[in-house]
Amino acid sequence: MAEKKKGWKDLPIGGAITEAGNSKKYNTGDWRVQRPLFDAEKCSQCMLCVIFCPDASIDLKDGKVVGMNLEYCKGCGICAAECPKDAIEMKNEGEFKAKERQESKARGKAKVG
Repeated sequence: MAEKKKGWKDLPIGGAITEAGNSKKYNTGDWRVQRPLFDAEKCSQCMLCVIFCPDASIDLKDGKVVGMNLEYCKGCGICAAECPKDAIEMKNEGEFKAKERQESKARGKAKVG
């Protein structure tokens, strides 16, 4: 069974790095304020987003960009700024959280967050 990834509340005080490579244990995308939206039809596969993303949050399949790994993306927007085809657009994370809460309430499972 896969180990559940830790959220930002589980980070050590001061963000101390207690062991090499420990970032894979944390869901660092939890504190994102902006979310990248990827448009595959606009993408020319230049890979600039892959090169410039400081968190390696660009998902690849068979050597092509297929989306964003939102578990690790911190919403910095570098990928969108570097994209020559405007295939990545940054949107306010709050819009998605509000929609997720509404959908959760509609299913009868209100979720805090």
